[in-house]
Parts: sequence; C-alpha cells; structure tokens
Amino acid sequence: MMATLHVLVSLAVVLLLGRWGGRLLAALGRAIPGERDDAFLRLLAWGWWGGLALAGTAYLAHALSLPYEPLRTWGGALVGWLGGRGLSALGVLALTHLGYRLLPLLLSRLPEPEGTELTREAVRRKTLRAVAESSLKGVVLVVGGLFLLSNLGLNITALLAGAGVAGLALSFAAQKLIQDFINGFFILLEDQYGVGDIVQINGVGGQVERFNLRLTVLRDLEGRVHLIPNSQVQQVTVLTQEWSRAVVDVGVAYKEDLDRVLGVFRDEVERFHQDPEWQEAFTGAPEVLGVQNLADSAVVIRVLFSTKPARQWAVAREFRRRIKNRLDREGIEIPYPHLKLYLGEPLRLEKGV
Repeated sequence: MMATLHVLVSLAVVLLLGRWGGRLLAALGRAIPGERDDAFLRLLAWGWWGGLALAGTAYLAHALSLPYEPLRTWGGALVGWLGGRGLSALGVLALTHLGYRLLPLLLSRLPEPEGTELTREAVRRKTLRAVAESSLKGVVLVVGGLFLLSNLGLNITALLAGAGVAGLALSFAAQKLIQDFINGFFILLEDQYGVGDIVQINGVGGQVERFNLRLTVLRDLEGRVHLIPNSQVQQVTVLTQEWSRAVVDVGVAYKEDLDRVLGVFRDEVERFHQDPEWQEAFTGAPEVLGVQNLADSAVVIRVLFSTKPARQWAVAREFRRRIKNRLDREGIEIPYPHLKLYLGEPLRLEKGV
C-alpha cells in the first residue's frame, strides 16, 4: 500500500512540475521566435522532463529501498534537501502560481458598469482593472521570487542592496522605460483616456484596446494594432470623452431657394431628433447652422448633432441617408461637380470678305 502511494505521489509531482515547466518554455518560445530558438527550447523541454523523471525514479529507489545505485543515494540526497528547504520552496512556488492565476478571477468579481454605453465611469473602471492586474501580477512574481530565493538560502538583504546599486546604474540606460511609467501614471491619474476610448495619438487613430503604465495599444478601423510607449504620447485627441459631436455638411445646387432648403433641413433634423429609435443617441437638440460655404458647384449647409460618446459616426451616416431621400422627394438637387463651357459670341462674316 505504501509503495503504491509513493509511486502515485511521485508521478503526480513529476507531471505537475513538468506541465509548469512546459508552459514556461512555451511562453518563452512565443516571445522569442526563430527556428534555432525553438530547437533549443525543445531540447530544454526534453531535458526538463528527463531531469524530473530521473528525480522521481531516484526518490522511489530511496523510498522503496531498491538496490539500484547511484539512484538510491541520489534519492536520499533529494529527500534530505526536500526535508530541509525543498518543500518550503515548492510551497512558495505553488502559492505564487496560485496567486498569479487567481488575480484575474478576483478582479473580475469587481462590479461592472451597467449598460454598454461608453461613459467615463466605464472607461475608468476598465482602465484601472487592466493596470491593477498587470501591476499586481508583477508584485506577486517579485515577492514570490524573493521568498523562493530566501528559502534556497540566499541572503536577500545583500541581494536587494546589490539590486539597488545595479538599478541605479541601469536607470541611466533605461530612462525611456522610466519615462514610460511616469507618463503612464499621469495619464491614469488625470484620466486623459482609457480602455475603450477612441483617440488619436501623434496622428495615429484607433480604439484603446489595452493600457498599462508602460504601453498604450490602439486598434484602428482596419484592425491594425499600434503599440505606443507612453513616453512617446505627446499629443492626444480624445473623440469619446463625456460627449461627441457629428458635423454633417450637405451641398445643394445654386439654383435652389435657400430659404426653402433650410426649412426642409430643419424639418428633417427635427424628425430625426424625435425618432424613438434614435432619441437615446442624442445629448441635446441638433442645430442647423445654415450656409457654411459657397463651393464651386454647391451651396454647403452645415448641421450639428450632439451625441453620446462614440455615437457621432452612426448619427452622421443615418442623417445623410435621411436627408438624401428627403431632398429627392422635395425635388431639391444635390449637385455633382460639372463644367460649363462658354464659347463666346459667334463670328460674323461680311459679304465680300
């Protein structure tokens, strides 16, 4: 019975440690692409599994008093190490892994903002959750690593002192990284933008898909992802903070009666604003500003709509559809660029010439 228990425990520990090591090496393989690197990591994986199998066999040789040398001697040394520091080190590893895995689950328990509207509260909560998750994961790994090194007998005080001196030396070479964190902290503190906002940063536009103290990740309309270090965020245009505005310009022909045209616009704008399917998208009454420009082939009429964040594009598209159909029904021409040629007075030929 005891022999079976030893075998089962050894097998479970080997499989568990093997899976952890395999996942770590797989993560390294994704972070470091390349055929040579993949081959080296595969070799490390085989070596890891081989070392665990050898350690498990040595433990069984010692626990079951099997006459196999030097496995039995190695098993005794392994048991001695486990009894001294190994079990506590494995316990620290297990707790660190558990804390790392539980953090996203615990943060997901935080109350979600109600509805799907892009409010500042919703953006703020998503951003704080993302930053908290990345920061707390780093804290868990650092604290777990320090406890692990302490259990292995290393002098943590001397290590921290050396790390402080080394960090001071490295800070001169990592000024950009430090600036990333400082800028990211102030972006978060001042609520300049957050996860879900649609922004333009240094001329690059898109929706903020991910944000942490070091990096802002944008995804544009074509699905391309832009990675922008926070130290390079010099100018930000936020298109979805608090409220938005749709600016719609529509051209009509010069021959049309402008007073009649403006009356048609005001009526259609009011109908659109009172439509039950679209009322919730507006934050205020729309405005027909009037003649915005006398273009080459059209008189341009401008209309403003105040909308909820990120709704301005849908409102503008819907109004263009409505006003096009309405102008067609009213017989009001929407011109297209064209060119008129004037040939001047015809030549007169006198008799005898």
